[in-house]
Amino acid sequence: MKLSADLKAFATRLGHDFARPELLLRALTHSSIASPGRPDNQRLEFLGDRVLGLVMAEALLAADRDAVEGLLAPRFNALVRKETCAAVARELNLGDALKLGRSEMMSGGRRKEALLGDAMEAVIAAVYLDGGFPAAKALVLRLWADRIGQVESDARDAKTALQEWAQARGQQPPTYVEVAREGPDHQPLFTVEVRLASGESERAKAGAKRQGEQAAAKALLARMEAMNDRS
Repeated sequence: MKLSADLKAFATRLGHDFARPELLLRALTHSSIASPGRPDNQRLEFLGDRVLGLVMAEALLAADRDAVEGLLAPRFNALVRKETCAAVARELNLGDALKLGRSEMMSGGRRKEALLGDAMEAVIAAVYLDGGFPAAKALVLRLWADRIGQVESDARDAKTALQEWAQARGQQPPTYVEVAREGPDHQPLFTVEVRLASGESERAKAGAKRQGEQAAAKALLARMEAMNDRS
């Protein structure tokens, strides 16, 4: 089969020449437009998640030969989580090539975190089935290169770290409140505030509440640790 112009452009950005282009079409086909003759990407997503996990596990072991499992696990989780896959998808403008049903398209599906993350995993599986594990591994290592290099800082879960910081000082766990919501339903922007029992607080904006909570916690933790360093 021949790829459409948008899929050709995406394959170029991806850097893989598909011998079986139907795999790429399937990887980018959402269930909202699937039919008996046009399967969606869910099975490929399942496979791609496992391929990504194996590549990341190997990469982390090679990058730090002395790290124990307790250090490797949070790094691994940071690299394979849905938010990271979605971020890589955005860098590739994957949303432009997604095949969506009309209702999903009208509700902003090309920008949705879950759809982008799932499709990125499906694309990894498509490359694996088309070119084998070496091709999939090379692709993942290229697209995730910068993230692998800085994963130690990214692996730190800000909400957990802030809670541990507070509890170590005899405080109750931080509280999180959604203080504002802007934008249309298909592309909301949340403002989230985190507050400590001692009164300190920070706010952050994000397209998802969870991301807003993490960003606010990270900002507050950085401020509190900086204050401790100066005291």
